[in-house]
Formats: sequence, structure tokens, C-alpha cells
Amino acid sequence: MFATEIRYTRCQRTAWCLGIWLALAGPAMAQSDASVSPQGGQALEGQLAEASSRLRNLYAVRGDRPIWRDAEVVDALVESLKTLDADGLSPSDYRPDELRAASRAALREGADDDVRARFELQASRTLLAALTHLQRGKVDPQRINDDWDLTIEPPSLDLAAISRELDEGDVPAAIDLARPPYEPYEQLREGLAHYREIERQGGWPALMNVEDPLRPGDTGTEVAALRERLAAIGNDQLWAADEGYYPAIELQAPEPEVYDEALVEAVRRFQRHHLLADDGVVGPRTLKALNMSVDQRIDQIRANMERARWLLHGLPESFVLVDIAGYDLRYFRPNGDTWRARIVVGQPYRRTPSLRSEITHLTINPTWTVPPTIMREDVLPKVRRDLGYLATKNLSVLSPSGKELDPESIDWSNPGGVMLRQKAGPSNPLGQLVVRFPNDHMVYLHDTPSRGLFSRSQRALSSGCIRVEGVLELAQLLFDDTGTSSDVRRLIADGKTRNVLLEHHVPVVLHYWTVQPEPDGELSFRPDIYDRDDALIEALGRSVTL
Repeated sequence: MFATEIRYTRCQRTAWCLGIWLALAGPAMAQSDASVSPQGGQALEGQLAEASSRLRNLYAVRGDRPIWRDAEVVDALVESLKTLDADGLSPSDYRPDELRAASRAALREGADDDVRARFELQASRTLLAALTHLQRGKVDPQRINDDWDLTIEPPSLDLAAISRELDEGDVPAAIDLARPPYEPYEQLREGLAHYREIERQGGWPALMNVEDPLRPGDTGTEVAALRERLAAIGNDQLWAADEGYYPAIELQAPEPEVYDEALVEAVRRFQRHHLLADDGVVGPRTLKALNMSVDQRIDQIRANMERARWLLHGLPESFVLVDIAGYDLRYFRPNGDTWRARIVVGQPYRRTPSLRSEITHLTINPTWTVPPTIMREDVLPKVRRDLGYLATKNLSVLSPSGKELDPESIDWSNPGGVMLRQKAGPSNPLGQLVVRFPNDHMVYLHDTPSRGLFSRSQRALSSGCIRVEGVLELAQLLFDDTGTSSDVRRLIADGKTRNVLLEHHVPVVLHYWTVQPEPDGELSFRPDIYDRDDALIEALGRSVTL
């Protein structure tokens, strides 16, 4: 997912599997609980019979012993639920104050057994909902993303371990067991806390829209506002210390209204962390990013914490990860190394989908059959204007059965089921190689003759497939790591179009993030090229039924 590795260890996988086994293994050894009357136990058992399976599983590992008989433990639950805002969740979803109020009636002397049992299951149901949201996410991505094709595995809560922590009265520790145990997620939590602290201190000033870009050497109040804006997110060197605190030291104070070298470097750093051209000039795109409010950045972090909860589970040790909004591909190799490359992804109106699949084979010296959408929207209008376009682009006209046809014989106003195919060669849009994996969206990784596009900062330029810089190197690594005895450059040199099956399939994940933790601990904010953040933020804000 991020610059930091997101793979988990075999030990973690074993622990998760063990937790599932324990959850289903049946009652744990029962401990005596003098505060529960036989009638109270019967009331709980009766209501459990009508409860959800996961609620029954929680009590099964406890031998049906109640959890919430101590007001201090209930208070710990209430306070722990309120801390979930640190994970970008909404504590109000879990109605902690209502829970505390209900506990007073349930735990008072002489309370009815049915009332106690109802509260017992209400508290446990609330806890399990919070744990599920924390581990797998609150929002169903398929409800907000039309092109979502990633399976989110069911929660794998270690109910036995959770039960032990609850018996100790340590509700925060029970909640920690569900939190994604990966460094990128923790970096997002830390980033969220940092930006909330900036919000508490008043945020940062918005910069005025100016006709001309701000450039190094410029002077004026706009430069001072730019300096204040960048200082708010941690560029402390942009302001001098207060001379009153250091009267004996001669301070080299920067001129606030001068666009000096220190400010240029701070702007370039900001641009790099926002996938902008790092030229040190505050043009329209940089100004737009600077004027995103702290509230908007907080929501963006929250949205990406939810995306992390969707993805950070069930990942293999070795896989290819395509970071769509970051224009970045990483191959986490079996030997622990990471191979990384710049990519070009789909334009906003031809989006690269989110999906999980397995790389099965590579096509060497590929031909290119024009996809239906590109043929309808891009190619046919040009052919209708000039039939010579086909020869210029080296396109052959084929019948549905693959027979080559004379272009002059086709009614191009209504061409029916004809296909257009470009032969292998240096001008082929797929370049010299395609990395293929089964999916319903007809997308793949591939080479490209247009290598200059990789130098652009914004690279949402394709028709949905992913162009990979240095894909021949990736192909050879895939051959080597899967025991596939092939030399990619030798295969290309012989000029034949062929498919080469991998001896072992390699998992591939295509996913979308607009915030990424960088190795230096700072957060990188990306443009929301597919306008997905707002729908997710809105969904996170909707109340849930527990």
C-alpha cells in the first residue's frame, strides 16, 4: 500500500488463524461468578438464543459467562469507544452515553434479570460492531464504488483473546486486538492526530488567488502568508525565534515577505508531498493544494484509514501492488526486496478499477486489438473522416472470426462486429510486453512507446490499463521469482508474438489511496483524480444500526 512494507509475518497469520479456531472451538473453561443468579444465567441464555452468531460465539468461548457486571468495566468500554475518533471513526455511532445510562438501570441493586441480560448483550453487540469497523471498515466499498472488484474478508476477531482482556477489565487492550497491526496504519493515526492538533490551534491561513504565480525572489504580503501556511505544517525554519527569549544571541531572521531560498525549498517539499511538479513556483495547482483547509485534510486522512482497513488483511508475502492515485507500482518480492516503478493510469472518465487478481502469464511482442470503448469513441470518428488513418496506425480490419477484410468494403457508419488490430512493433500501444491477470474489466499492465509520459507529475492519461516504466525488468523478476525459465529480452528479440505462462501465479492488487505515509513520517496528499473521497467521507458520517 504505502512506502513502508505492508506484509504481515507468518507469526501474525498463525495468530489470526488460531484466534478463529478458538472462537469456534466451543465454551472455554467456565469460571464461577457469584454475582450471577441461576435465573440471571437463564435470562442471558434465553436472549443469546435469539442473538447473532458472532455474539453467540463470543459467549461460547466464555462458557456463557457475562462480561458487563462491573460499572468500572462498563465505564472503560464507554471511554474506549470515545477514543475511536483517533482511528477516523465516529464515536457517536456506538452511542457511548446511552450505553452508560442503560448500565445504571441494569447494574443497580435488585435489577430485573431480563434487564441485565438485555444490557449485557447491548454492550457486547456495541463492542463487536466497533471491533469489526476497526478491523475491516465501517463502509461497504461496493455501495460507493461502481468499479470496485476487491473482496473484503469477514472479520477475524480473536474472541478468546478479547475475552481474556475483558476478564482483566482492560477494554482498551481488547480494542487494540482489532486494530490493523501495520506501520502504515499507525502512521495514518499519527498523522490524523497531528492535523487535529493543527486544527485545535486554528488551522492555517488561506492564500489569496493572485493573477500571476508566486516565484522565487518575489516580495509582498502574499509571500508572508505563504510562509505562515507552510510553517503551520511543520516547516519551523521559516520563522525566526523570538529575540526576546534570546537577547544575547544574534539571530539570522528571515524576511517574512521575501521569497527566499528556505521558502523555495519548503514549497518544493510541499509539492513533492502532493504529487505536483516541484519547481518552487506557486501556480494554480500548488495554490489549490495549499488552500485545502485543515478540516478537508483531516477528512482525507479519515477516508484513507478506512481504505487501509479494507485492504490490510489477507495479503500474501509476495505480490504486486498498483497504487492508482499515487501513479506508483511496487513488487514485494519473495526475498524481501521491493521493486518500484512509475506508472500511467486511467483518465477520470476511463478509470482504472480497484481489484485483486493473480498474474498468470505474459504476452511478448503483443498485437493490440482496439477495445470496444476506444474503437467507438476514439478510432471510428477518425476513420470516418479519413480512411487512411488505418494505414497510418498500421491497423488491420478483421471479421469477428479473425479473417482480414478490405477496409474499402466496410460501411464505416455502421461497421457491425468488425475488429481493428495493430500488429506487434515499436509503435504498438502495448509496447513489447503485457503482464496479464484475469479480471472483468479487461485491464492489464503493459509497456508503452510513449515513455516520456512517466516524467509528468500527473499521470492519469490512459484508457484504464496501467503502463509501467521499466516493465521488462519487472517481467524478468516475475520469471525469476516464479521459477519460469525464460529470458525476456531474448524472447522479444526473436520478434514472435507468444504467451509465456508463469510457473506460479503472482497476486496483484490495484487500489486507490489519496494519502500515503512517506518514509520520513510525513503524509503525502494526492489529487483525488477519480473524485472518490467525498462519497467515502459522506458514508463514514452516516449513522449505523448496531
